[in-house]
This record gives sequence, C-alpha cells and structure tokens, in this order.
Amino acid sequence: MEFSRRSALSMIPAATLWALSQTLRAEAAPAASQGSPGSSDRVPAALLTNTVAVFAGTAESNARPEVAPKLASVRATAQARLAAMDGAGPDELFEGVPLGTSDPNLSTSYQYLYEIALATCLPGADASGPRDAPAVRRRVVDGLARLHDDWFGDQSKGYYGNWFHWEIGIPAYVTKTLVLLREELAAYRPELTATYIASMDAYLRNGKDGDVDLDSRFHTGANLADITTNRILQGALLGDEARITKALADQLTVYSTVDPYQPRHGVTDGFYADGSFVQHSSVAYTGSYGKGLLTRIVQTVKILDGTGYLPDESLVGVVQGWVADGFAPLIFEGWMMEIVKGRAVSRTGTGYADVTAVVEAVVDLSAHTAGSDAEALEGYVKHVRETSKVALDTTSFVSPVSIARYADILASPAPARDLGPAATHGAFNAMDRTVHRRPGYAFALARSSERVSKYEYMSGENLMPWFQGDGAHYLYLSGADQRQAFGIDYFTAVPPHRLAGVTAPVETRRTVPELYGTLWYDNPERGFTSSSESQNTYVYFPRGTQAFSGGARLGAYGVAGLVQSDDAAYAAQQAGTLPGNFVAYRAAGATRSWLMFDDEILVLSAGVTGLAGRAATTTVDSRIADPSSPVALTGGLRDGSPWEAAGTAPPAWLRYADEGQGTAVGYVFLSGPAPVVALGTVTRSRRLVRLTNADTAVTKQLFTLSYEQAAGGRPIATAHALVPNASAQQLSSYAHGPLSVLSNTVRLQAAVHAHLGITAANAFTPGTHHAGRLSIDGPASVLLRRTGGGTYAIAVSDPTTERRTVSLTLHGRPLRRVSADPGVRVRHVPGGTRLDITTHQAYGRSFTATLTERP
Repeated sequence: MEFSRRSALSMIPAATLWALSQTLRAEAAPAASQGSPGSSDRVPAALLTNTVAVFAGTAESNARPEVAPKLASVRATAQARLAAMDGAGPDELFEGVPLGTSDPNLSTSYQYLYEIALATCLPGADASGPRDAPAVRRRVVDGLARLHDDWFGDQSKGYYGNWFHWEIGIPAYVTKTLVLLREELAAYRPELTATYIASMDAYLRNGKDGDVDLDSRFHTGANLADITTNRILQGALLGDEARITKALADQLTVYSTVDPYQPRHGVTDGFYADGSFVQHSSVAYTGSYGKGLLTRIVQTVKILDGTGYLPDESLVGVVQGWVADGFAPLIFEGWMMEIVKGRAVSRTGTGYADVTAVVEAVVDLSAHTAGSDAEALEGYVKHVRETSKVALDTTSFVSPVSIARYADILASPAPARDLGPAATHGAFNAMDRTVHRRPGYAFALARSSERVSKYEYMSGENLMPWFQGDGAHYLYLSGADQRQAFGIDYFTAVPPHRLAGVTAPVETRRTVPELYGTLWYDNPERGFTSSSESQNTYVYFPRGTQAFSGGARLGAYGVAGLVQSDDAAYAAQQAGTLPGNFVAYRAAGATRSWLMFDDEILVLSAGVTGLAGRAATTTVDSRIADPSSPVALTGGLRDGSPWEAAGTAPPAWLRYADEGQGTAVGYVFLSGPAPVVALGTVTRSRRLVRLTNADTAVTKQLFTLSYEQAAGGRPIATAHALVPNASAQQLSSYAHGPLSVLSNTVRLQAAVHAHLGITAANAFTPGTHHAGRLSIDGPASVLLRRTGGGTYAIAVSDPTTERRTVSLTLHGRPLRRVSADPGVRVRHVPGGTRLDITTHQAYGRSFTATLTERP
C-alpha cells in the first residue's frame, strides 16, 4: 500500500522544514537577549504534560489489560533499583556500580534513578508504583543531588571516557527525571533543576557556548536529535522560550534530505534521496542509529502535539517517507537486516528486537495521520506481526500509550500489508547497500568504497569486522526463525574471513584490544585519542579506497558491482603518514558483480587474488544450523550423475537443506575452480566478537562453500548462482540455461538471463566495452530488458559517482524513444541507438529509458 502523494513527496516538506528551522533560529535569538516569553499561542507547559504521557502513559492507557505487563515490568525494575540503592557502598549510589572513574557507571546510576522515578509517576488507579511513593520520589531527588555534588557538578573532574555519556546519555536520563519529578523538585529542592541544566550546558563541550553547534561533527543525525530533544524539555522546565525554539530549529535540520554535493554545515549524516541512512559520516546505520533517530523524532512529534510550536503534520510526511523508503525494505519478516547495523551486529538480542522500536514508531506515527496514510501504516504494523516468527515484546515499548494503540491496530479489521511489493529491488547506493526481495527470500549485500566505511568497530564491539563491507551477503529465507541463521550466533560461529560472499586473504589478524591493550589506538601526540578524527578514520570505521561501488535498478531487477580495495588505514600506512607502531592490514583483490533476477543471484568475480603472495578464500556461502537440525547436502555432476562428498569430481550444482527449519539454498557453478565443501560443528564464545557479551558458548553446525587459492597462486575468475529455496530438479535444469556469462574480467562483467530477456553488465574501466548488443563507454552499470512487441527498457548508473556523463549504444535497428528520465538523451547513430546520460552529481542514481522498434 502506497502513501498519499502528500506524504510520499517527502523531500518537499524537508526543504520547507529547513526554511522553518531558519525562521525559528532567528526568532530565538532576540527572545534570548530580551527574555521574551515567546509567541502567545505556544504552550511550553504542554510539552511537559505530553512528555509524561509518552514515558509514563495516561490513566486511560494504563487501565488497559494489554499495558499491565509493561507497568509490572516498570514496577519490578524500580524495586530492584531500590534494593541496589539500599546496598550501596561509600563510593556508590547503587550496589555494584562504583563511581569516580567510570562514565558508563555514572550514566547507569542516572538511568536507575530515572527508572525509580518513572515507577512513582504512573497515572491511573491500577498503576501504583513503589510503596510510599512520595518518600521514594524524595529519595530520587536526594540521589540526583548527591550525584551532582560528588560526581557530576565538578567540571574539572568530569568528562572522562566517552563524550556520548556527558553530552547525550546522562543528560537524557537527568532531563526525563526532572520532568517526571518537577512538582517534587519545586517543593523540595527548587534550585536543583536550574543547577543541573547549567551543568549539562557546560558539558556540551562539542557545542558552542553551551549550546548545539551545527558545524560540529558530533552534533549530527541521531546524536543531534537526542541532544535537541533534551534541550527542548530543559527549555520547558525553565520556561525558556528561546531555548525551546533554538533546539527545535536545530532538530529540524535532521529532517532535510542530505545533498552529498552541497551538505549543510558539512553534514553527511542523515537520510538520502535513495532511502540510505548514514551516521558517523560514512557508516550504513539504518538498523541502529537510524532506528534511534526514528524513535526520537516520533517522540518529538508526540511531545509537540497541540503545543503550537510547529504547523500540524509538518513533520509527519517526511518521517513516513523514511519508514517506507528507508526502513521497510530492510525488515524481512520482522527481522532487521545485518547490513545496516554497524558494530551493533555483535550485540545479543538484535534482529527481531531491533524491529520493536521501528514498530512502536510506526504505531505512534499512525496516530498523527489519517485516511490512506493511516491505513498504510497500520497495515504495515499488522504485516510485521503476522510475518515475524517471534511476537513483539511490547514491554520493550517505551510508551504505555503505544502499547494500547498497538493492541487496537492488531484488533482492527484492516488488512495486513507491506509498504512495498513482495518483488522489489532496493539500490541504496548512498550507503553502498543492496536489498533484493522476492516472495520467499531477501538478499542483502554490503559493499564499501572511498565514500562508505568497510566496517565499524568501537568500544570493544564488533571485534573482528574486517571483511563485512567486502561483498558480505545475507540470504534470508521465508518462514525461518532468523535467529537460527543470523544474528549474534552467525558472527560468533563463522570465522570473519568466511562470511558469506567475502573474498579475503588467509592470515591471522588481531583485534584492536589485542593489538594495543586498550579499546582504541592511543597516541595523543599523533592525534589519536578515543574520539579523535584520526581514530574514526583509521580505527573505528575506515573507508575503502576505490570509487567503484554501486549499481543500477530496473524495476524489480538489479545489478551491483564492487572493486575490492584496501581500507584507508592501510593506504595511509603505505604512504608513511601513520605512526610506526600502528597496525594495518592489507585486503585481498577482486572485481565483483551481483546480477539479481527472480530465482537467482548470479555472482561474477575476476582478478581474485590474496595479493602479496598470500592464500585467499572466496566464500560462496556460509550458513549455520542448530546442532540437532538434520542438514542435508546433495548435488549433481555435469554428466548428470550424483555428487558425492568423498568424490573428486567437481559439482555442477549443490543443494543445502536445513530440514529442521524447512529451508534450502541451491548453488549452480558456471565457471571457476572446484568449490570446497565443508560441514562440521563449531563451538565458540559470544565474547569473541564483543567484550561485554556474556561468555556464552555457542555450538552450531557450520556449512561453508568456497573457492580456495594457494599462496602465490595466479588470479582466478569464478561464476556461480545462488538459488534460494531451490529443489534438486530445478538445480539440475541449469545445465541448459537460462544463465549465460558474456564476460567475466576485471574490465567487464556481463551476463544474460534468457528467460527474462535481461542483459546485465558492469564496466569497470575506461574505454569501450561490448556485451551482447551493448557498447558501454567507460565505467557504468547497465540493465537492458527486451519485452514483447520489440520494446526495450534500460537502466544506467555511474557507480563511481564521479562521471559527468555515461554513454552507451544499443546496436541493431534504430529504436524510437518512448519515455526517458530527465538527463537521458536518445539519438540514432550508425548501426544503432545511442543514449547519453547526464550523471553529474547523481550520486549513483539509476536513469531509465524505454525504447521501441515500432515506428
């Protein structure tokens, strides 16, 4: 179900909101200098009332039986925190959370105070909190005062560790607690609110004069939304109209679609026109920071409701566009895909749990829409619930009000419907990600380039990330419990150089803590501190060093390409610009293409080498299964006889079936060396991939299918197809088509799907490249499809993002232009039809045209 035209054209309100941001900022400046209370139609107090409803619920919501488990959870958490407070030692506010040198512990102490305060403020007769709630509230206020006096208020002793805790994490807990207990504070410690807000301003050290600085690399995207939400509420607590309007003006900049060629304030964090979301300047992050941003922005919509600070529904259309274009394509049967989680892939509980926050945001958003927009959002909520193998845990919702509305949506007669068609192709080229979906499966691909990071490591999370942006893929099969195939156990069980789809050197690598004895490379004299730009560039999330990464989309079909590259750290080390004790690793070499059809994903690789005389492995696929699950491997040879695991003849096809899950994947080998098949049982600890994970042993069956190259071997080329949900009969039929490889070199990779009438190609180098009827000038991605009646559809992109124009010729009888995107010029030339596409500043976007043989 599609959104209405108003909400779908999300870039229009985004631009309007940027202008509104400037108006609010101009308005805030004189209000701040004159002490003006602001516009009379605005109601700062309503912000606080709305905020309490967001976090504590209302009497109406809290009377609902569906909300009772959430309220019970809140009360139980508060009782546990009070017990920990009773047992605290001299340098603790809570037992087991020592203070003085640990910023996470200080943040945790504030979190615990907030959780106690929340339990004392639940509206409704059946939502009573701890016994003697007034005394408990005063105890929380005393705790706030003690934390400030002993561990927070002294600016010379604070701001150790991670900046996030001081500028975002601690202020968030403090501010919400001040809102919940504002009446108690006014009566008991009236000075404490202003004292805290002044201290929080002082800790905003990456800002400017105690306020947000839009030119700061720390005040962008999801981080900016968090900071400004805190400041909006602080302004309401102080009755400071200027603070509210300035914070809101700053937050509105987050809604603007990022223009990578003219970034405002130099910011490249946020949502792009193709639905990509980037945080930390270069990390694909929809599934972690992106969902955090979505949560915060929708909460802002709820907090501002009826206050007069923004025109009604001015934010909603933009956020609906994010949901439809940025989030829904990355959620498969209730599971958030691995390709957009950054370091969060190493955390336990990701996947289904990630989607809980998205669903709550959509539930809340639907309350601020009407008509077909509301129907689409509510239908999507039901779709996620009906397709997910795991029921949403509504106790994880932030708001009791959201739980009640969620129950109403599920009980409504409206049909469950996804926000997009079952067969679709998503080219998220702005973050080097591709998602190809069909009924029965979804294929997710992670690439990297000089624009997008190869991986993210930070804070002892995602300890072995080195190859996650080197063509790693995740093939999700319908009806399966994805926890059995992916999530934390996948990264625990599968060695990092054998992630599905990856070409990697065979060598021993050490994690950052193993290399340096700390969570980062510490060398302040050379500019390496925990939050420095050098740390980001070379340790936390280094980019690749090749421009070619992208692809073209033609309807529901797609082609993607990648020239695998070293990361920025290795390049800088070779250039001699890094300290001598800095360790960087060299990548393997490969030129790769993925051609995505209906039943098959065809993978072409050329120039595959370990480089520097190293052995290399190219993993066709890696899959895990429960140790007790009956896993079957079958296959066939090129002469039609059965493949045997102990035999020496290479298979023409193989089929992996996890009969416990009822899933299967087929592999068809078109060219290249004989694949190596391995199936065994492994046991590893989850702590291998994240230092704070419990030392839990994971035992899994591990299936790997790979091409192995010996050290010093010559570069190879390979071609194979992944066939999701394939039967043995279907796989054996590929001996007779429909896939034909036209070229598989480091210059050009191209193939034909005869049944679909599709030619797909990636040209990687300058010069003219020939693929069937196509001649392509210079680097480009191209899809050509011939349909009935002599009609041709074509899609073209510039995967380097650097070319002003891309040109190609379709040889044969001249074709007439039926339609074409702006920027596409069609003309007749001797021997065929030429297309000249203006790709200047298109950032990898596909351009399409339809041509016909008919006069």
